[in-house]
Amino acid sequence: MQVPAPFEYRRVGSVPEAVALLDRLGDTARLVAGGHSLLPMMKLRLANFEYLIDINDLHGELGYIRAEPGLIRIGAMTRHRELLESDQLAAAFPVFRDAERVIADPVVRNRGTLGGSLCQADPSEDLSAVCTTLDASCVIQGVDGQRVVPMSEFHQGPYETSVGDAEMLTEVRLPVRPNGSSAYEKVERRAGDWAVVSAGAAVWLDGDGLIADARVGLAAVGPNTAGIEGIGDALRGRPPGEELYAQAGDIAAEACSPVTDRRGSAEYKRHLARELTVRVLRRAVARIHGTDGQGV
Repeated sequence: MQVPAPFEYRRVGSVPEAVALLDRLGDTARLVAGGHSLLPMMKLRLANFEYLIDINDLHGELGYIRAEPGLIRIGAMTRHRELLESDQLAAAFPVFRDAERVIADPVVRNRGTLGGSLCQADPSEDLSAVCTTLDASCVIQGVDGQRVVPMSEFHQGPYETSVGDAEMLTEVRLPVRPNGSSAYEKVERRAGDWAVVSAGAAVWLDGDGLIADARVGLAAVGPNTAGIEGIGDALRGRPPGEELYAQAGDIAAEACSPVTDRRGSAEYKRHLARELTVRVLRRAVARIHGTDGQGV
């Protein structure tokens, strides 16, 4: 059995305490909440840290979903199960419930957190694609205060984020806009597995029923979760329909950079990127009109 290299365990009770400890220990330390991605990497010696800082006691401080005018704020310690069960979040962004239904299993969803998912920065991670689709902003706390980073800048590369050694992600902010909806679809080899390819879409319509804006995010098709540039420009100001969805699917397929591996060939993944983009756009628009879009 593979085991991690030796490390020291610390437990903190507040955000300031966690940040101060990170500042003192530097890059030898790593925060852990659910640990379902971090600990397997440590067992395989793909990641080694001298200190693990347990932040589960911060759930009372950072485990929340709060709606404000034009904004939903989600604490970084909010569990997957809480995201799945929040009717308030599902009403504003059904893409979250779509994604949470296909993330891992109940054991993982009961312990894993939004912040842990984003900070792991795995290219196949579901919630990174969701937050990219929704144009989220990430609040990062350091010893000198807070800074806000758009999701487009949060991921620096595979398993790398803009969170510094003496900082931690504390909150994700999602702008709420009228007359919009969203959807998420995932192809996986078995239930709860990492994605072969997944796609999320958010669409907003104007008063004339034309597309005011649209965003698509993909996972498992390149070194980073991909927010597909060009789709908003291609769809904006046009009536939604199958021809337009197909055009967006072509853009998504061309923009991604999948590799051949045991989950499938690059050609197959590019096909999935195209098809899933069409499906999530269709479903998001159907939801604006009051239907779910399933089976369309």
